[in-house]
Amino acid sequence: MLEVLGVILGLLYLWFGYRASILVWAVGIVMSAIYIVVYYRAGIYADVGINVYYVLAGIYGWITWIRKAQNERPMPVSFAPRRYFMPLALLFLITFVIIAAILINFTDSTIPYGDSFTTALSIVALWMLSRKYVEQWLVWIAVDVVCVWLYLYKGLYPTAGLYALYSVIAVFGYLRWRSLAKLARYEALSSAPQGG
Repeated sequence: MLEVLGVILGLLYLWFGYRASILVWAVGIVMSAIYIVVYYRAGIYADVGINVYYVLAGIYGWITWIRKAQNERPMPVSFAPRRYFMPLALLFLITFVIIAAILINFTDSTIPYGDSFTTALSIVALWMLSRKYVEQWLVWIAVDVVCVWLYLYKGLYPTAGLYALYSVIAVFGYLRWRSLAKLARYEALSSAPQGG
């Protein structure tokens, strides 16, 4: 039943994320807390760790979005600056190697590389979400597709179904956020003072 509740919250999380609503953080925090228990019982240890990170990052993301809304107009959806791509790739690679080494040497994980891959990539994606970068959806698509296989392998069929749905919704989320970012860029250019 706990897994089913997590799936229901996951659907709400998708809806709020698609709409770029601040409620994505509240639902994500509760959903992640539930999945800490679900993944621990299933022996998917890196996913336990990533969900602890999700809770903490959810609090950070929520505070970031609230502060932006209080200090000025809400944070717009935007494209990630190219200067972030290399540091984020290095963050992924380093995190992947560290998590895989921990899982191989200190746990009985049967899926250390897949678990490490999705966990490391999720860390990158969640940070990008906190900044409202369009490309976070592309990262989530990669995470979701691999997670479907992992959860089917571990017998978490409702969660595998949820992540299959995540994969599809992430495509639509990417297209919607890309449109929002282009609109925000156009509005910023239109409202900029003209030289004369």
